[in-house]
Amino acid sequence: RIDMLFVLGGNGTHAGANAIHDECRKRKLKVSVVAVPKTIDNDIPLMDKTFGFDTAVEEAQRAINSAYIEARSAYHGIGLVKLMGRSSGFIAMHASLSSGQVDVCLIPEVSFALDGEYGVLQHLEQLIKNKGFCVVCVAEAAGQELLQNSGATDASGNAILSDIGVHMQQKIKTHFKGIGVHADIKYIDPTYMVRACRANASDAILCTVLGQNA
Repeated sequence: RIDMLFVLGGNGTHAGANAIHDECRKRKLKVSVVAVPKTIDNDIPLMDKTFGFDTAVEEAQRAINSAYIEARSAYHGIGLVKLMGRSSGFIAMHASLSSGQVDVCLIPEVSFALDGEYGVLQHLEQLIKNKGFCVVCVAEAAGQELLQNSGATDASGNAILSDIGVHMQQKIKTHFKGIGVHADIKYIDPTYMVRACRANASDAILCTVLGQNA
């Protein structure tokens, strides 16, 4: 017999928990369903912050700092970092702002063009000309409309995203080669390192509070 059910997850998990709750009420079962919001992307509606987000941002800064050092140490260096963010750019945006080392941050909430007078590539060209190096941070879901999408889904029903990081790496190489300017591109994808690390103090406290209140 189950008297209490604890569910940890994001939007899909909470939708499932709500369905279980409704079914329990329909059957007049005395089962408490307790849902705890969980996603490092920090994109669950009505939540100020979800646990794991602060830790992910902190860890993502390490990747950005590595890209910055690589880019600044090379002639016409361009550091390109792809960070997690299936439906939102909170990790990429917060890591970029807190690092103070990113010149361009691309997120799914804001559409952008790569080519053209006001495109990202033209801006990178100006940065290389003026600064001699630059750092770009891109969320994994950014610019999906620019890529060919297979329409395939994973086991959870989520769309399998095309790799914007690799696409941008190739586009940057092609662009600078086309204009006859040397560019040394360093691409860093720390995806699983960002989420597979020990929780920092802020997240550890938040988890304790959530657990006690649940």
